[in-house]
Amino acid sequence: MDRTQAVLFCYYKHMKYQNFISVDLQRDFTDQGGGAYKPRPAVDFITTTLIPYFQKNSLKTAEIISDYRLPRLGDRRALCAPGSCGYESILPDNIKKQPIWIKCMNSPIWVRDNIGNATGQPGIPYQDGPKFQLWLDQMVGPMNKMLEVILFGLTSDCCVLSTAQELSWRGYKILILKEAVDNASGDQKEKDMILNNPPLKNWASIISWNDIINS
Repeated sequence: MDRTQAVLFCYYKHMKYQNFISVDLQRDFTDQGGGAYKPRPAVDFITTTLIPYFQKNSLKTAEIISDYRLPRLGDRRALCAPGSCGYESILPDNIKKQPIWIKCMNSPIWVRDNIGNATGQPGIPYQDGPKFQLWLDQMVGPMNKMLEVILFGLTSDCCVLSTAQELSWRGYKILILKEAVDNASGDQKEKDMILNNPPLKNWASIISWNDIINS
């Protein structure tokens, strides 16, 4: 191993378990009374364990949130309207990288005119893969086979799954922090089944909290 390789090895070893992306931790999903709320233990873990860990270790996470106003072809339910309480993230600003990525469908490559704009008329969703890649380059770095990205948030059977697929197709190594994700129903037996079987395992590996704190 030459000096350049050794430096790169040390760099990526140091960066291991530090590239995080949060998905859809908005109050319409996390707060009782939210439009898509279900009791989900992962939310308590995130607020009581993961967020303090970020703060104590001066770590930050990239964040993906949703603007689920209508129109959204194929979906008649409106959620996470910009300007509403349900649109707000539960993550404190001091652990978030900027800018935040806003999507309007389950997959993160779907955007729209006036996305995130509370006073603008939301446009029809369309795909912008190149812009999403520019955001990834800024948040976690260009694709590299040694680069691991840890996903957490909601939900493992929908938006976390779609994000894992998209990042995997782009060449990133995807890890999912099992204590910090839940499925749409909140049922823990169903969660275990989703995490430990295809299709999710086709695109991501599962890690535990102990893997991170003991790394």
